[in-house]
Amino acid sequence: MSESDVKKAPVSPRHRARELALQGVYQWQVTGKDAAEIEKQLLGEKNLGRFDKPLFSKLLRGALSMHEDMAALLSPHLDRPLSELSPVEFSVLLLGAFELSQHIDVPYKVVINEAVELAKTFGGTDGHKYVNGVLDKLAPQVRTVEFSKRG
Repeated sequence: MSESDVKKAPVSPRHRARELALQGVYQWQVTGKDAAEIEKQLLGEKNLGRFDKPLFSKLLRGALSMHEDMAALLSPHLDRPLSELSPVEFSVLLLGAFELSQHIDVPYKVVINEAVELAKTFGGTDGHKYVNGVLDKLAPQVRTVEFSKRG
């Protein structure tokens, strides 16, 4: 049985929204366009599949509007400057930091898992391990209430 014979489980609308937001952040890095322009362009694409449009917009616009704050949150947990990260790792970490710090309704383990999955899909060979390590260090800092309940 080949890999193409195995049917993949359908992607959840929330995961697909994160994939699209990742593409938008990546595009922002490469082109320097603003969030509204990138969002409009992405939403104009054909065959996007089912996705959570409000989540996509919140993640893309929020991560880009707060990218300096997110960089400041991430920097102490990195082993190199943000500028030396691959564009995919940077994009995944930016989205992950934004979702961890601003979307406390989503459990931190879900945020980290989603970021790791994005890094596995779009990043380099071991990029997901790096993303996991960085977000794992950031989570207790920005989710103090969630961690204090773990007791």
